[in-house]
Amino acid sequence: MSLLHLAILSPFLLALLVPIVYKYVRQIHTGWFVLFLPVLLFSYFFQFISETMGGHSVTKSISWIPSLGIDFTVKIDGLGLLFALLITGIGSLVVLYSIFYLAKDKEQLNTFYVYLLLFMGAMLGVVLSDNLIVLYTFWELTSFSSFLLIGYWYHKERSRYGAQKSMLITVLGGLSMLGGFVLLYLMTGTFRISEIINNAGDIFTSPLFIPAMLCILLGAFTKSAQFPFHIWLPDAMEAPTPVSAYLHSATMVKAGIYLVARLSPVFAPHSGLWLWLVAGVGLVTLLWGSFSAVKQTDLKGILAFSTVSQLGLIMSLLGVGAAALYYDHLDENIFIVATTAAVFHLINHATFKGSLFMVVGIVDHETGTRDIRKLGGLMHMMPITFTIAAIGTFSMAGLPPFNGFLSKEMFFTGMVRVLEMDIFNMQTWGFLFPMLAWIASIFTFIYSMILFFKTFTGKYKPAQLEKKPHEAPIGMLIPPVILASLVIIFGFFADSLLSDTLIAPAMASILPSLLNDSSKFFVEISYWHGFNIELMMTIGVIAVGTIAYLTFPKWKNIYKLFPEKRSINRLYDGSLELIQRSSNNFTNSYMNGFIRTYLVYIFIFFIGMLSITLSVKNALKITIDNAAPIGVYEAILAVIIAICAIAILFAKSRLTSIILLGSIGYTVALYFVLFRAPDLALTQLVIETVSVALFLLCFYHLPKINRKEERMGFRFTNALISVGVGVVITLIALSAHSNKLFDSISQYYIENTYEKAAGKNMVNVILVDFRGFDTMFEILVLGIAALGIFGMIKLRLTRRKDG
Repeated sequence: MSLLHLAILSPFLLALLVPIVYKYVRQIHTGWFVLFLPVLLFSYFFQFISETMGGHSVTKSISWIPSLGIDFTVKIDGLGLLFALLITGIGSLVVLYSIFYLAKDKEQLNTFYVYLLLFMGAMLGVVLSDNLIVLYTFWELTSFSSFLLIGYWYHKERSRYGAQKSMLITVLGGLSMLGGFVLLYLMTGTFRISEIINNAGDIFTSPLFIPAMLCILLGAFTKSAQFPFHIWLPDAMEAPTPVSAYLHSATMVKAGIYLVARLSPVFAPHSGLWLWLVAGVGLVTLLWGSFSAVKQTDLKGILAFSTVSQLGLIMSLLGVGAAALYYDHLDENIFIVATTAAVFHLINHATFKGSLFMVVGIVDHETGTRDIRKLGGLMHMMPITFTIAAIGTFSMAGLPPFNGFLSKEMFFTGMVRVLEMDIFNMQTWGFLFPMLAWIASIFTFIYSMILFFKTFTGKYKPAQLEKKPHEAPIGMLIPPVILASLVIIFGFFADSLLSDTLIAPAMASILPSLLNDSSKFFVEISYWHGFNIELMMTIGVIAVGTIAYLTFPKWKNIYKLFPEKRSINRLYDGSLELIQRSSNNFTNSYMNGFIRTYLVYIFIFFIGMLSITLSVKNALKITIDNAAPIGVYEAILAVIIAICAIAILFAKSRLTSIILLGSIGYTVALYFVLFRAPDLALTQLVIETVSVALFLLCFYHLPKINRKEERMGFRFTNALISVGVGVVITLIALSAHSNKLFDSISQYYIENTYEKAAGKNMVNVILVDFRGFDTMFEILVLGIAALGIFGMIKLRLTRRKDG
């Protein structure tokens, strides 16, 4: 196993140790034991920058399921490295922040850090996997671990609701994505992402190309909270603030962004639908998220819809940047700037949004509320937090001299240059791109000002606060201070610090043609580009946004045009209620509480399906040419079995029925003795003895059988079903004996039992070696059933003790 594989798996390994550390070292916050790992991983991944700067990648592979082409292949290129650094870098700061945010005497820290480590490892697996199935495995693990993190405060109904909503939406999207991956495999014959990208030119004519694209985009849109699947993200804010800062600024919600960027070379060069869907959905999400953020009164709610909006911005840039893959001559292409802006804003968003989440956590922690209607005037009591908030919000609003201004200007450039495109009907509808971008940016400016000024300026309202506000402890301030410092540093020195080290290599992963043209392996970021339309748009955003912010009370009634009862959230809730109600009604229609009724359903279905299969497949064939002769002892045993079976029907007590049924089982064991299968005979005897004993224990408590009360129709139905099952099974057995479609496998076991498994007992070798997984899963099922029974008995005993 390589160090790269170990880097991905290390969070999972540490998660196994956290409960032990928590159990024996209670006096120290568990976060201090966890903090070293993300810091170490960040340092490890940082050393790969020199590799990716030269356009190189590092690939390591471990064989997993070679027969299906599934290997645990890890690849570090510019794009994967960028995300790995964000995951571990922001992760380090989040762990440090959580040490001071979560009290060790009030929270279950062992579960929190286990969930956080699971999520960190899953995200690293997503962005570094070069195999689609491995990527999908980690993808769903991010959904599972985020479900646990969002529902960490499970005693709160809203936390459970938010966790369930995020799980349902992202997992369903993930299943769709898996379907797209399978379609890609059918077209290319490989699950390797790098090989698929190299062979992308051969698959666009396939009828599976568009379905694969749609399935994959659905998975990406649900994960990155794109409209209309964005509804899970605001409810996910019920998680602790460190979780929100991690999941929704740099990691989980960026997974869909990563997937779109990674697979752009596969779909974008051959279909205008990719551009329209990615850019169109992104712009709609950008506009709706920013518009919705303005009306929020909860600080986390503002940041939630802000995140939705910013994700839409990045997604729209990736869509527009996909046009670069459509053109043959990159030196004549003007749309590389959109991809540059997408990658740059990906970094910027992680810095300013991470710091803002931590600021909101500090405000909540020190005042006891996040309601902006109760907040105000905190700048004097929390000057450091005020300064961090100013840097983060002004960067989010796209104001100079912060990094958000640079990527926002590049965003405007990309949207404006859409008007110059002569493909995909952009001459007709292209004007919507800069128009929607500008309107959304105005709302972005408004909610940024609301978040900042409503919290830190204005009238101080101590009577409405649960706590007397004061500055946060230094440990809680260090992480947002670091992120706010990066906002400023990246604003002034982005070109020298980020262009060649992170942005250009990531772009080369999204636009592979850059690797073949060293003159284009270059990114330039600067503040001043002259008096152009982008600058005019920015000035317009500030002017109109300022007026709109100051006059907000006069036009906020516009939100009444979008009542909650007609929202997408209400549609989601109504759909779940409808599904639950319909399911209950359907279940109640056939679940009447009688086991024999359920057996009637099962056996009728059994008879019908097998009879139809025999008829449709023309499998009904009966020949006795190769049948062995029936001996005297075999005939006697058959008569005994028949007599016992018929006698059960007339037994007047369950004890008699159980004895007769046991006699049938023991007689079958005698058949195995006659056929020289002592192992099977012994197994049959043991199982039959255990079954009879269990039946006697259970049926002892049931009422006596009263044959006189049974209706004639009831008896006739039972008889008909019994005869039907017997006839169908007999026909199948005879047909199976008569239809020899291939040679018996028994000879293979005879020849290989000793040679390959070093065993002389063929039955044991089949169970343990040749069918080892089957046996293992049978044991697993029995183990799960045993645990379930134990839990039910323990719960019943507990209730008796309490009651």
